[in-house]
Amino acid sequence: QVQLVESGGGLVQAGGSLRLSCVASGSVSIASMAWYRQAPGKQRALVARIGNDRTTNYADSVRGRFTISRDNAKRTVSLQMNSLKHEDTAVYYCNTRFPPHYLDYWGQGTQVTVSS
Repeated sequence: QVQLVESGGGLVQAGGSLRLSCVASGSVSIASMAWYRQAPGKQRALVARIGNDRTTNYADSVRGRFTISRDNAKRTVSLQMNSLKHEDTAVYYCNTRFPPHYLDYWGQGTQVTVSS
């Protein structure tokens, strides 16, 4: 069982930046780590994922603005969000996925609100 705790959400003006962080209670070195988000009335959707080999993939809507990174020694994954837009407003969730059976763990979520 792995517990994930997010931090760094808040209110920011459009064009601004925020950095989200997530710390895991145990080792995540073999897992992929990701950030998802869920806006009101919408399904939870992938924002960015980083593999245990540090390969990354991003949603088209955030590519070039957001950067995901990980520190296995600190058991953290971060999301640097720049040039924020109103449509980035959502609850952001940290996720880890363990091989080989894609066992998922989720954080409790952190609210990001971008004012236009």
